[in-house]
Amino acid sequence: MNKSIILLTVIMLLSGSLRAQIVSDSLQTEKLKVKQFIVPGSLIIIGSVLSGSHLEKEIKNSFHDGSENDIDFALPIDDLIQYAPIAELYIADALGVKAKNHWFDQTKYLIIANAITAGITWAGKSIINKERPNGADYSFPSGHSSFSFTNASVLYYEFKDTAPGLAYSGYTITTLVAGLRVVNNKHWLSDVMVGSGLGILVTTMVYHYEPFKNWNPFKKSENITFVPSYNNSGVGFYFSYSF
Repeated sequence: MNKSIILLTVIMLLSGSLRAQIVSDSLQTEKLKVKQFIVPGSLIIIGSVLSGSHLEKEIKNSFHDGSENDIDFALPIDDLIQYAPIAELYIADALGVKAKNHWFDQTKYLIIANAITAGITWAGKSIINKERPNGADYSFPSGHSSFSFTNASVLYYEFKDTAPGLAYSGYTITTLVAGLRVVNNKHWLSDVMVGSGLGILVTTMVYHYEPFKNWNPFKKSENITFVPSYNNSGVGFYFSYSF
């Protein structure tokens, strides 16, 4: 049995467990809509079926044929722009763009969604241990794709009703991240498809059930600024408190 199909089964079981664990913390009564699962479900299912197929090998060979004349294309900006949706989120907050949630709730859901997605992603990598197109280990699913699409989905759910252009911009950036993972010979097409679907699926469930919904010690504090920062040492966050 294809190990990617086993992972798909594990994802479904974990999704059910997630629902059972966090539903008690939620006051949300609206049912999840089937259409919310069409895009992530399609990405995960098609990607799982495509994994190891002749088609994705042909796609890889269209960029890197392994010949002596093959010049590997590498544009490593994917390591940086995977954080772009997070930067957009907090910059929009700092500029006063109306969001669905307070910045602390945004951060809370961002951390929860990324923690769950990362857990599933690394479990998949360990279970399947698929070889990357460049010969390295742990290809399936793509961590860059799952991380960046989780971030883009948080951005989407926060601003889809108030700033649609901003909400969808994250997906444009993260699609580029996923594409570059394939073009840079770091991942197969199936890896980025499943990773992308995972990020969207988990974030959708987190925003529906809203775990720890009532926990926000900063909700009444309007004089705190929280924005991302980036330097040569890495990505971080900046706090400012006005008296």
